[in-house]
Amino acid sequence: MKGIESLFMRILLSNDDGILAPGLAALREVLLELGEVSVVAPASVQSAAGHGITVTGPLAVRRVHVQDSFFGHAVEGRPADCVKLAINHLLEAPPDLVVSGINDGANVATNVLYSGTVAAAAEGALLGYPAIAVSMERGEERDFRRAARITLPIIRQLLDRGLAAGSLININLPDLAPGLPRGVRVVPQATRVMEDDFVRFAGPDGRDYYWLAEGRFKHADPCESDLDALNEGYIAITPLQFDLTQYELLSQLQACDWNGKDVRTEK
Repeated sequence: MKGIESLFMRILLSNDDGILAPGLAALREVLLELGEVSVVAPASVQSAAGHGITVTGPLAVRRVHVQDSFFGHAVEGRPADCVKLAINHLLEAPPDLVVSGINDGANVATNVLYSGTVAAAAEGALLGYPAIAVSMERGEERDFRRAARITLPIIRQLLDRGLAAGSLININLPDLAPGLPRGVRVVPQATRVMEDDFVRFAGPDGRDYYWLAEGRFKHADPCESDLDALNEGYIAITPLQFDLTQYELLSQLQACDWNGKDVRTEK
């Protein structure tokens, strides 16, 4: 996908903060410089929804007018539902690009597994379209319009160099309160384990209730990661993939004699 200046792109925009989220409106505004933007997003906040989809009931959809600025489809479902439904039924033509965000909060390290923002982009990539997820570290300053203006040149450069069908790029912006980011780093996803904490409440019904509190990552990675880049004030760009196969263990297991015992019997 090259030569975006001469290409009128069709862009599908979604998120996990809901169709009324300021980050979505800000990103849509700058993406209009690249072409036509269709918005299909959850009707309500779906943070940490992961890549879940709705299978036990219908998806209610309604067309809404957002901020007296644009129309979009609000889906009573999860982020992946929105992209799946949009591409299969709601859009008049297939998109050239799927974008998700701007999320209110970073999506780095193992949080990528929980992120509805990344899931929306990942669903687009799974369906064969280039996809980009955009998130901003939560801080005192939540200027999403500023974040969107910073993000647009990065998206342009990604498109100029060419994004293959099924590509998935995760972009994370640092907290903008201290000022502009120090630069851009292309880094791997951190593998640090989150040290979770829960706050316990004794309920009047005799049951205990636990509220997930903000956790922290335990230890450093052997190499610089998306989490490190963000902590140091840089924009982190990380290409992601869906293949969760552990290839080293795969090779070891393939070398085992699995046919030495008849697995069709319990003896």
